[in-house]
Amino acid sequence: MPAETLPPDARVPAAGAPDLLRSGPMRPLGFVANASNHTLLVRVGPDDSGMAAIYKPRDGERPLWDFPTGTLCQREVAAFEVSAFLGWNLVPRTLLRDGPMGEGSVQLFIPHNPDEHYFTLVGDERLHPQLARVALFDLLVNNADRKGSHVLRSQTDGLLYGVDHGVTFHIEPKLRTVIWELGDHPITAEWRADLERLADALEADDDALLATLRPLLGRAELGVLATRARRLTRARRLPTVPEEHRPYPWPPL
Repeated sequence: MPAETLPPDARVPAAGAPDLLRSGPMRPLGFVANASNHTLLVRVGPDDSGMAAIYKPRDGERPLWDFPTGTLCQREVAAFEVSAFLGWNLVPRTLLRDGPMGEGSVQLFIPHNPDEHYFTLVGDERLHPQLARVALFDLLVNNADRKGSHVLRSQTDGLLYGVDHGVTFHIEPKLRTVIWELGDHPITAEWRADLERLADALEADDDALLATLRPLLGRAELGVLATRARRLTRARRLPTVPEEHRPYPWPPL
């Protein structure tokens, strides 16, 4: 990645973020190191005062044996849409659009300290409710790769965000996560109500949420998502680490 920095004024107000992300000119700044797929830091906007974003082109996705080729960027967007529908806002604003390397997901960059991640944050009990909700979200979207570095604390608002949701929404159980210290944490009545609202929406054929998600996920994936949401409305606590094979991602960070 080049030495160019991302000053605070590189961000735009949240109200202007969707339009700028969707149609603003995009200039690559460099590749994100150690990413499994092509992942670029870009600046979106007419000049150097634009906003920073993470761009993952479809053509840069590494084929996986268990996920349809070329769908990871769509899953990134679906994760944002589900988080936004729930009102949890755990996933930075993400959309699908054309870019310098073709169509891909573009996600608002969250200014953060890269030395902070799940393993440094979990020691602060004040953050446990936020981390528990990330863990619940991973159960819902069947996240197969929740590494420690995929949990960020924003330097702007202090909130926690989850990123890198390309391997989600599979119809088979795929959960791999580092967030097992929050096992047995209560699932609040408010979260269960949000999940019930999601399940109701997914089961309603004419709902606007389905119109948003159908271009991103397969019919079977949407059906299983509805089933998981309904099942989680009956859960009272997060699960503890299972004894099954590979409950953790690799590498963990």
